[in-house]
Amino acid sequence: MGARKSKSRAARHHACEQQAAFVVVHTTHRSRMSRASLAVVVPLSARLSALSALSVLCGASLLAQEAPARRPVFVRQDLAVVGAFALGTIAAIPFDQRAAERLQFKGTQENRFLGRTAVLVRSIAEPGSLIIGATLYGVGRVSGNDRMAALGLHGTEAIAVGLGTATVIKGVVGRARPYATADTNPREFQPLQGFAKEDYRSFPSGHTVMAFAAASSVTATVAQWWPHSNLYVAPVMYGGATMVGLSRMYNNKHWATDVMAGAAIGTFSGLKIARYHRVRPNNRLDRWLITGSVSPGGLQVGMLPMP
Repeated sequence: MGARKSKSRAARHHACEQQAAFVVVHTTHRSRMSRASLAVVVPLSARLSALSALSVLCGASLLAQEAPARRPVFVRQDLAVVGAFALGTIAAIPFDQRAAERLQFKGTQENRFLGRTAVLVRSIAEPGSLIIGATLYGVGRVSGNDRMAALGLHGTEAIAVGLGTATVIKGVVGRARPYATADTNPREFQPLQGFAKEDYRSFPSGHTVMAFAAASSVTATVAQWWPHSNLYVAPVMYGGATMVGLSRMYNNKHWATDVMAGAAIGTFSGLKIARYHRVRPNNRLDRWLITGSVSPGGLQVGMLPMP
């Protein structure tokens, strides 16, 4: 009887040891997978952050320039922004397949925090950015706050320009999304198929375009009124936009280069919309939609106050 109890205790002890060993190995494996995913994501985040910082500096420089009336919307400094993003996109090519594969590791995908964060930031980009823009515009018009209305309107304009550009490129390029190739072939293109097939609308990332268009437009516009606001507005706006791009990779919808290209298109759209309204402060659209008011006598137009 005693020998039987001894054997039973030994069996339970062995089972506990096996379970503990499994937990340690499983935890270690998941930790390694998470570290591998971070090893790919962190460099991409750093590149996006560096390019965003360059965009802020270039945007502030462009908006601060004083010149005669009817200044050009497109200037030489634009080449620096376009060139930097082009180089960043090229530099991200080696990360396309590696990032797609590692972000789909079971441990990474089962992480509840990452999953919920991806859903949240994606929703903020779409439809959130459009809702926020419309709300700012509407509240600004109702309350008579022209600056708030301008912030909402110009941000929405930047999103529309960027998204329109991205939609055309998506259709023409016809790049396969990562999930369509089981994360194995970032070089699969079917020109013009993007107009007909959702699976071939990978390049560029539309959500990233929207996020960076809103970020760059808001940052540049606010900087016109409060020049030192870039110190805290830019990190928040561009940081959030970067998270949107990474969430699209996490959800296996886009390659790394899709996100870089989307950031480029969005940033450039936002900077150009902000500059357009800077050098054309009383353009017809602003007179109609921001400073205009409807009265029994017809449309009344005012002047948008500028710094």
